[in-house]
Amino acid sequence: MKRYSPYIEFNRQNWASLSDSHTPLPLTEQELEQLKGLNEHVSLQEVQEIYLPLTHLIHLYVGASQQLHQLTGSFLHIQAPKTPFIIGIAGSVAVGKSTTARLLQTLLSRWHTHRKVDLVTTDGFLYPNAILEKRNIMNRKGFPESYDIKRLIRFMGDIKSGKPEVRAPQYSHLTYDVLPDQESIIQTPDILIVEGINVLQVKKETPLFVSDFFDFSIFIDANEQDIARWYIERFQLLRQTAFQNPDSYFHGRFSNLSEEEADAAAKHTWKTINARNLHENILPTRERAQLIMKKEADHSIQNIFLRKL
Repeated sequence: MKRYSPYIEFNRQNWASLSDSHTPLPLTEQELEQLKGLNEHVSLQEVQEIYLPLTHLIHLYVGASQQLHQLTGSFLHIQAPKTPFIIGIAGSVAVGKSTTARLLQTLLSRWHTHRKVDLVTTDGFLYPNAILEKRNIMNRKGFPESYDIKRLIRFMGDIKSGKPEVRAPQYSHLTYDVLPDQESIIQTPDILIVEGINVLQVKKETPLFVSDFFDFSIFIDANEQDIARWYIERFQLLRQTAFQNPDSYFHGRFSNLSEEEADAAAKHTWKTINARNLHENILPTRERAQLIMKKEADHSIQNIFLRKL
């Protein structure tokens, strides 16, 4: 019996063939280097073959959304406020969500019909460390209970209702904490990208989910053994760089570890925290995304699954 799927599957070659001459030119090598994560391997060929067709597809979705907004306003005889097209990007720790988000932000802003593209990460909506410590859940940072979901839902509601200025809390990976006096100001962008491991998750205690506000959603997928290896590689790079900063939260914990000790610490953290979160909370949301990008061991995207309309 034929197995039916809600997704259309594309291999890399078929997806790359969808790009056309109307898509703005790709990035320069210098621009790409500035957008890549610490141990991310993204080439200009990857941008050309994967991200440009995706940019074009999202551009079509944005145009259709804008047209529907105008037609609905005309039918109702109202002048509705402009609302951003919201894209959610989910996936595991260390899978490359941030690089994908920054690439899409840059590429989408090159279309003349939606030049204002903002990016917000859900890290800022984590509870401050003081609260996590008080609740004895510092070792579950990144799990659903470590986020102020109600505040995140209010933020999304304000954005989608067309509020002219909305503020989002900022997070520092250096201090490993929410910055108490710093906020990002979002002022009616054409597109807002919301990136975080939790953006497709559902919580029974809230009547709304973050994903209820999305117009398009993406899940970055990869085999677990590859993600674990990327996490450990990144941990080792941070041990040699950011963790050496005396202001780093991890300076006293990891900066003086040997390579073997750091490898053991990273593997322990992956097994006891990140792998559990992946299986319990992140992977179950994969099929809620409209588009799934599957990475291979070398970070390249070889398969794309687009949900049927």
